[in-house]
Amino acid sequence: MKTGILNFLASVSLIALVTGCTKEPLNNLTDDESRIYITNHDSTVNFKSFHTFSVADSVALVNNNQPGGKDQTAFDVQFISALKAAMAAAGYTLVDKSNNPDLALAVTVINNNYSGIISYNDYGGYYGSYWDPYYWGYPGYSYYYPTYYGVYNVNETALTVDMFDLKDAASSNQLKNVWTALIRGEGIFNTDKATSQVQSLFSQSTYLKIN
Repeated sequence: MKTGILNFLASVSLIALVTGCTKEPLNNLTDDESRIYITNHDSTVNFKSFHTFSVADSVALVNNNQPGGKDQTAFDVQFISALKAAMAAAGYTLVDKSNNPDLALAVTVINNNYSGIISYNDYGGYYGSYWDPYYWGYPGYSYYYPTYYGVYNVNETALTVDMFDLKDAASSNQLKNVWTALIRGEGIFNTDKATSQVQSLFSQSTYLKIN
């Protein structure tokens, strides 16, 4: 599921690149309207079999697909607190990680910043073929396209939450990801938006509720 989220980020980045050539269609969106919430889960899992949970007390950082350490900003603290409250409201009991919780939740901030080059040769050659040189009064001529390049830079930041099955880890010899969520958009790291963003994730993940 994590791979799917990273692929989604790449797709969104490409969309942003394409729409960047238009007349700023997203300029009138508020920060709240710009946010995208994506959740996914393992459909084979019965969440009612879990009862306790623990949440990592800091946030992991991933920069250009490389580990960037951990952080604990004011937003991180508020977001983690909101996660605990949402899990409790769904029927789970918070315990310390040393008390063998059934579930573990971890928060990650993903930052990707990269550049690339686009060649416009294929674009021109393809669409130029729709305009036969005869149209311009030059029958029998062919088109010539010099090499054109465009340079782009993409900066993508997203917040993800992963839920792992600890209860069955010993029998499977792995920490299975049973739920994952992603938030991207403007203003996602505003402290006063932490609780509402967690609520948005849980409102579209009703299968998590066990009470």
